[in-house]
Amino acid sequence: MKPYAEMTVQELTEELNQLKAQYKKMQALGLHLNMSRGMPCQEQLDLSMAMMDVLDSNSDLTCEDGTDCRNYGQLTGIEEARELLGDMMENNPKDIIIYGNSSLNVMFDTISRAWTHGVMGNTPWCKLPEVKFLCPVPGYDRHFAITEYFGIDMVPVPMTPTGPDMDLVEKLVREDAAVKGIWCVPKYSNPQGISYSDETVRRFARLEPAAPDFRIFWDNAYGIHHLYDHRQDYLIEILAECKRAGNPDLVYKFSSTSKITFPGSGIAAVATSPNNMEDFLTTLRRQTIGHDKVNQLRHVRFFGNIHGMVEHMRKHAEIIRPKFETVESILERDLGELNVGTWTTPLGGYFIMFDSLPGCAKDIVARAKKAGVQMTPAGATWPYGKDPNDSNIRIAPTYPSLADLQTALEIFTLCVRISSAKKLLAEKQGA
Repeated sequence: MKPYAEMTVQELTEELNQLKAQYKKMQALGLHLNMSRGMPCQEQLDLSMAMMDVLDSNSDLTCEDGTDCRNYGQLTGIEEARELLGDMMENNPKDIIIYGNSSLNVMFDTISRAWTHGVMGNTPWCKLPEVKFLCPVPGYDRHFAITEYFGIDMVPVPMTPTGPDMDLVEKLVREDAAVKGIWCVPKYSNPQGISYSDETVRRFARLEPAAPDFRIFWDNAYGIHHLYDHRQDYLIEILAECKRAGNPDLVYKFSSTSKITFPGSGIAAVATSPNNMEDFLTTLRRQTIGHDKVNQLRHVRFFGNIHGMVEHMRKHAEIIRPKFETVESILERDLGELNVGTWTTPLGGYFIMFDSLPGCAKDIVARAKKAGVQMTPAGATWPYGKDPNDSNIRIAPTYPSLADLQTALEIFTLCVRISSAKKLLAEKQGA
């Protein structure tokens, strides 16, 4: 089939009528398929069920250093867990604090602390006339929700195939002391699935911020979430690079086991410089006497070491890799010749990004919902939910079964074709 833009008014009208007839048939199926969030499916959750058996009432809950995990203490986490996540995050265990189950919670707390008490002795953000945060777009909606909650002005920065537009990042950070941070998902980014280039990471480490309390919020959520054994993205380790550049305090690096074991019952961590760590601990000493050490110990004994974790992630990949490949094959089959959209083909992470013709994303997502397919709201990948081009859509393929995913994608591509044909037909008729 030739591209829609090359069709005549009559050809587009006939195509649209056929597509609408197919759509009505899909609606009649009464489907309820969910692709709205990047959640592990039941098969993935089942991979970690043996973790429930590594501890029981007869288990020795004492750590190697003699700590009884049932009791208070170990504010920064048990040493075994710091070592395990240190290997996962490629950081020295001494530079890591183990938290509860959610890295998002750690990020929220970090913004909250800066808002009420400042960063390392600097003026609390709440007392400043203006606070700004750089937001690579398209990006992660939950990051944007945190900064929006605190009333922080979000400044969009375009993403490129190698990461954020670093010329713009460097300019804004250098010239405006109101810019206090930037959100980053540097590996298998949400939603594109791309990884920052070596040059991008090095330029981040060498930023010259006007604000002494500027920090990079480096959310390395997908550090070991590869789809393939022999085709994997590599990311320069940011803390080491910052130290080399003479900017050791510039970054907070967040991670968790949320999509490795159980999203609701994993362990989260932050890696940062000794100065930043002491700033974190100033609050933590008042906030808690220690996070869930029994859960930390459970994770350590389940995996044993980083090699056990890597093998575990291979099992995840075996489950979700066919889903990513199914999405990509259906998009190519149904849309490849029509020139009505583009999409990414990531080597890891949890998402595929789709860009429709301008002005079509909301219509596509709404049509899909009416046909029984729930997707992430159009615009969610931009601050305040406002995509200026109304074109970006995040596809989350992990949660549905392979059969349901195939049906959902066929509905999605049908909706893309209807919205695109309507737009182009209206333009031709109005010309």
